[in-house]
Amino acid sequence: MKGIILAGGRGTRLYPITRGISKQLFPVYDKPMIYHPITTLMFAGVTEFLVISTPQALPMFKELLGNGQNWGLDFQYAEQSEPRGLADAFLIGESFIGNDPCALALGDNIFHGTGLGEQLQPINAANQGATIFGYTVADPSSFGIVEQGPDGKILSIEEKPKAPKSNLAVTGLYFYNNDVVSIAKTIKPSKRGELEITSINNAYLENGALDLKVLPRGTAWLDAGTFDGLLQAAEYVHAVEKRTGSKIACPEEVAFHLGLIDSEQVLKLAADHKNEYGDYLERLVR
Repeated sequence: MKGIILAGGRGTRLYPITRGISKQLFPVYDKPMIYHPITTLMFAGVTEFLVISTPQALPMFKELLGNGQNWGLDFQYAEQSEPRGLADAFLIGESFIGNDPCALALGDNIFHGTGLGEQLQPINAANQGATIFGYTVADPSSFGIVEQGPDGKILSIEEKPKAPKSNLAVTGLYFYNNDVVSIAKTIKPSKRGELEITSINNAYLENGALDLKVLPRGTAWLDAGTFDGLLQAAEYVHAVEKRTGSKIACPEEVAFHLGLIDSEQVLKLAADHKNEYGDYLERLVR
């Protein structure tokens, strides 16, 4: 399975601080925001990534991430010159996806919870239809909302409804079989001129191939694309890491535990960090 990280857009919800830098490069306490979607997809078994961003931001992502070999991964990059919607990622990434299934993770969405990998890996292995993830929210009018029938099957998905039919929001993590590329080519821009991910999901729903996984209580889903969201995400990561002594979204640690890199490589990477982060990496193997 290929993984796409969408880190484009203008970040207008965070103006003026995003006028000169991509929000996905902002720190969420002790790590860049983009480390979160990367490690989430690593838990699902993804090792090949396409990072999509603006022409201005791509050089900074390349400087931060390189080719991915330090973590046993492969990073490729592509431009999205204008924000044309989430579904545009599959058109930009068509050659990268090839004949494989793919996962799309939004660059400003943060997931954390016990057993997250156990939830994601079977979806990767199944390689069937599409899977979206639902999360109960208090303000459903701000999200894409799923309506379910008595049997739990999806009846509809509405984008930011004025009269929500549930409080189950669709998160920024999506798994698709290879049909997603051909589906993306058929959808039309919405009223706001963008190719909506909801249109992709509704196409799978009409074909009876859309599955919903509700993230269990105890799993955190944070949207770090607003001022409050960015602050809350940093506070959450800080609190968990200080309380548990374990780091969230540490790609070196995830790669080590997945067997993508060995202890010698971890120590080499640790030597580049003359701080607590480097000390943490050393403790992983010593």
